[in-house]
Parts: sequence; structure tokens; C-alpha cells
Amino acid sequence: MNVRVLAICLVGWAGPIWAQGFAGLGTAADGFAMPERPATFSFPQDHGAHPAYRIEWWYLTATLTGPDGTEFGAQWTLFRSALAPREAVGWEAPQLWMGHAGLTTPEAHFSAERLARGGIGQAGATADPFVAWVDDWQMVATDAGAADALDALQVTARGADFAYALDLAATGPLVFHGDGGYSVKSGEGQASYYYSQPFYTVTGTISLPEGDIPVTGNAWLDREWSSQPLSEQQEGWDWVSLQFDDGARMMGFSLRQTDGTAYTAATWIGADGVTESYPDGALVMTPLARSEVAGRMVPTEWRVELADQGLDITTTPLNEQSWMDVSVSYWEGPIRMTGTHAGRGYLEMTGYE
Repeated sequence: MNVRVLAICLVGWAGPIWAQGFAGLGTAADGFAMPERPATFSFPQDHGAHPAYRIEWWYLTATLTGPDGTEFGAQWTLFRSALAPREAVGWEAPQLWMGHAGLTTPEAHFSAERLARGGIGQAGATADPFVAWVDDWQMVATDAGAADALDALQVTARGADFAYALDLAATGPLVFHGDGGYSVKSGEGQASYYYSQPFYTVTGTISLPEGDIPVTGNAWLDREWSSQPLSEQQEGWDWVSLQFDDGARMMGFSLRQTDGTAYTAATWIGADGVTESYPDGALVMTPLARSEVAGRMVPTEWRVELADQGLDITTTPLNEQSWMDVSVSYWEGPIRMTGTHAGRGYLEMTGYE
């Protein structure tokens, strides 16, 4: 099956996510497992796949710097979508996989996609040893003796005009969002299991048309799975991961609803890894400026406020044109911040059609 035909089949089979866009995450999930309180996790098993749930991802973003001070950003994401809540081998397997890779410079943004069917070895995620892969893209544990399987990783990907190989080392603990990892996404109660490793330091190499560049920086890995993480009234999200110069971090999202309101949540992460979760309404994300990106107007400058932590910042992109030109397109790129806190981070915006 050639790549084009495989892509058509994957988009058709996985319509709730890919053919319908991100708003399709609010569709019904009959027969699939649903997240429940209290959230319980078992590691390393939960670093691997959860085929009883409909939707899952391994999502890494990295803010990087070259030897001359030039800033870059890298993204690596593996999505799993299930046609049925079971496993099987060969072409009977109901698990579908999609990989996205992005590399951002001040002047350019590169993106690539891989589509795969589960059960034939082309893609997957195993817990022990930990490895997530699609084709030759890999996220793999590199220290068998580490306290946690995600403590040391190597991440690789390539597209037509770019590639990267990054080595990650965690300097802090895993972080659990919402109520101990049970992350509510709407007033109706839709939720996911959601945890992160936000404390990576990074060394590695990025490859651009002009050559290889050694880089250092920081990275953030999100792990999330569910079967219906959005409500039918939600059409997309604006999400930030922020790494402040003082060592603290913050995750926040604003889920846009069809009536013009938004459902928000945030996790404040101290430099020591101690967290505080914030419910709907505490985080305020206000678009300040829009840019024309891929033929549409997208809010690329934001005011982000979390009053309880004294946070009031303005975020600006490294590159306004950080558009992921993939099956379900979206904006994804590194940002800087000014205001009460300084630092770097990543912004993802979906549902801007």
C-alpha cells in the first residue's frame, strides 16, 4: 500500500480525530474505557500504550539554542487512535498511528507527518523497555537503570528538509495535572489522564538545509489518553507550556467553546516539582495580535494571566508562520515571554480552519 493510499485510509478509518479535525474529539466513545477518579498510575506500564482507550499521545516540545545564540524549537508527537478497544496482530489490528515532527527557526518552519497501521510493526509504543516509534522516528529510553523509564531519552525524526537527534535528561519528577492526573476538560465533565515530564535538559543536533547545528536547551513531554476528552460544544484549544527563568514552570490550556466562551485549567510547577492545580476560570488567555498564517488569521500574540501566582505575561512567537502542514493542520511553535516572568515555552493552537 503506497503512502498516499495509506494516508487516505487512515484519515477515513480514524475520522473522529483526523477527518473531522480536533473538534471530533468530542464525539461519542461507545465501548471504550473512560478515565475515572481517583486516577491511578502504574509505571513503567503507563508510559506505554492503552489500547482500551480511543485516543492517546506522546508529545514532546523543546526550546533550543545554537552556539551563536540563535533560538530554535523542535516538536515530536506520536498519536494513537483506536477503531475498537482491543489489540490484534497484522492488518486486523484496530490501532492507527500518526507521527508529527516540526522544527522551527526564526526564518522558517518545517513539518513532516508519518501515518501507520498498528499490528505490522510500523509503529507503536512499549513500556518496558520504553520506546515509541513510527517508521524510523523514535523516542527511546537510553538508561535502563534510571529511576523512571522517561528519565533519559533519545528522540529522532526527519523530514524532507530537516532532521534532529536530541538527548534528554530529566532533572525533576513527573508532574500530574488536574486531580492527581485526572484532567477535566469541560463543564460537562469530559476528562483525560494527563501527566508530564517538564524538567528535561537537552543536547543534540538539528539538521537544516544549510547544515548541522549543535544545540542545547530544555524540553517538555506530555502523556495523555482518553476516549472523549472534549465536549461536542468545544471546537479547539490554545495550550501553553512555560519554562520560567527562575526554574518554575506552568501548563495551561483554554478550550474554545461554540458559544464564544472558554474552559480553562492550569498547573503551576515549582522549581522543586511541587504542583498546584487551578480549575476553570483561574487562567485567563487573551489574544492580543493576529497574523495571517497559511491563509487564515491566527492569534500569535497572547496575554496569559494566573492571578494567584502573580503571573501576567505577553507571549510572542519565534516565528509567526509556525504552521504544521499535516492531515489536520494546526499552529505549533516556540514562544518567548515578557512581563512579570521571563522565559521560553511552546504554544499550540488547534481548530483554526
